[in-house]
Amino acid sequence: METTEKQILRGGQFLVKETNCEDIFTPEDFNEEQKMMRDSVIEFNDREIIPHKPRFEAKDYALTEEVMRKAGEMGFLGVAVPEAYGGLGMGFVSTMIVCEYISSGTGSFSTAFGAHTGIGTMPITLYGTEEQKQKYVPKLATGEWFGAYCLTEPGAGSDANSGKTTATLSSDGKSYKINGQKMWISNAGFCKLFIVFARIENDKNITGFIVENDPSNGITLGEEEHKLGIRASSTRQVFFNDTVVPVENMLSERGNGFKIAMNALNVGRIKLAAACLDSQRRITTSAVQYANERKQFNTPISDFGAIKYKLAEMATNAYAGESAAYRAAKNIEDRIAMREAAGNSHQEAELKGVEEYAIECSILKVAVSEDVQNCADEGIQIFGGMGFSEETPMEAAWRDARIARIYEGTNEINRMLSVGMLVKKAMKGHVDLLGPATAVQNELMGIPSFDTPDYSELFAEEKEMIAKLKKVFLMVAGAAVQKFGPDLDGHQQLLIAASDILIEIYMAESTILRTEKNAKRFGEKEQEIQIAMAKLYLYNAVSIVEKNGKESIISFAEGDEQRMMLMGLKRFVKYTNYPDIVDLRKAIAEKVKAENKYCF
Repeated sequence: METTEKQILRGGQFLVKETNCEDIFTPEDFNEEQKMMRDSVIEFNDREIIPHKPRFEAKDYALTEEVMRKAGEMGFLGVAVPEAYGGLGMGFVSTMIVCEYISSGTGSFSTAFGAHTGIGTMPITLYGTEEQKQKYVPKLATGEWFGAYCLTEPGAGSDANSGKTTATLSSDGKSYKINGQKMWISNAGFCKLFIVFARIENDKNITGFIVENDPSNGITLGEEEHKLGIRASSTRQVFFNDTVVPVENMLSERGNGFKIAMNALNVGRIKLAAACLDSQRRITTSAVQYANERKQFNTPISDFGAIKYKLAEMATNAYAGESAAYRAAKNIEDRIAMREAAGNSHQEAELKGVEEYAIECSILKVAVSEDVQNCADEGIQIFGGMGFSEETPMEAAWRDARIARIYEGTNEINRMLSVGMLVKKAMKGHVDLLGPATAVQNELMGIPSFDTPDYSELFAEEKEMIAKLKKVFLMVAGAAVQKFGPDLDGHQQLLIAASDILIEIYMAESTILRTEKNAKRFGEKEQEIQIAMAKLYLYNAVSIVEKNGKESIISFAEGDEQRMMLMGLKRFVKYTNYPDIVDLRKAIAEKVKAENKYCF
């Protein structure tokens, strides 16, 4: 069948194939429905969440529950739920938009919302039987019931499959008895339904169950945990003591729990990235407004170079995060549509669509959760002593941001996963890493070209730099796979360094492609500052790639091989014309300062 459609790359293929800017989706591509949804969520956040920030900080759990009910009445809890089960049945991009803009008022509400709509509801919509979906999903979609997800145990954190909670079949074969203890359960204090993972007999893998929260059925809750941030998010231990669950409440098949858990987390990861985006914008806006008002030595501190540096980096990272998050979200949405068109059920299409981009989901989770933390940290610094006070919004933003690097799989786990999944995809033939890695090895043996390249077109040199950064990854990862083979998993520091290279490639490329697309349709003059941000982000990315590339090579190569690879690295991270980074930062900061807000 001939297709004139845009090329949809498979997950991970961004590394070995060039992407045209016309083929990526950007926030400037939101349609009318998406813009209306965004505006109504912003209005809800400004009305129901932000004015009550002090109550959330004072651990007002009842307020979190109340605002969740209101979100349910507005339809926000059911955006991703098919219409057949009481939801709005909107596409993946729309679910990202809602998650993004509803999450920036406070991390407490963001966590309750994310846990309910993601890991609390999605396992049933994606893995449930028709009866299970009819029975439970409409209640969850409207906020009549709230959901929670019981995976983590005292002895099982990152190693999710090692849980000790047991499920024992009754002698009449009609029910299971669940016994065990779960911890860090978001929404535990007010949920009506748990997705519980337990082991049947000595199964290798855990099994998922839908368990209604009925205290008379052997379910008890620990006290609310007192946490560094997300203070009004209900977080408790949950104890199951001979809790009876009918066999028809098993989710999917026996032993499929680990798979359910992993796929639910893939969606959770990209949604968590979305949840951190508008927070960065709001922090940047607060910081620049303060910097414009605050005078030292008779001058607004926003005029000082040291403050401009911070504002430029904060704005740039927020812009890069948006660029990459919506690129991936639309890829997922397109992949789901493609599978549905090919005859897959909605469930199957959504599962496979998200699973396809699991690498990108992990990349985004790591990059954006770290950017929001840095953003809040610099926000405190700009506020100075006031930033350390509860009177200003920065310290709460900083505390709330901290959890994002831990939940949905720690950033260390996600870093290792992204490279591990890429290698697995290569083994399956879904991404050809071997061919390009061999080509890079051959290039290292050859003589470099000394021609003067033509960089007259916008981003010509930047795109060449991206192509060279991809060569760094292929050189390092290719040599590491050859050297360690299946034992690569045991070399965690090397995997983490390789993943940092991978992350920067995806984030920098997404930022450049978005800006190029918009420069073509709106004109380069109109996109002048965005062009500066894309160049600044890439420059920073090159430094990170160089550092991690060097560390990796030194860690496993020696002698001539090491020398050759280090020479290759030097060649691959060298600009022909270095951008004037100080001027770029100045231009970005001046724009943010003049607009008195994040304005892109």
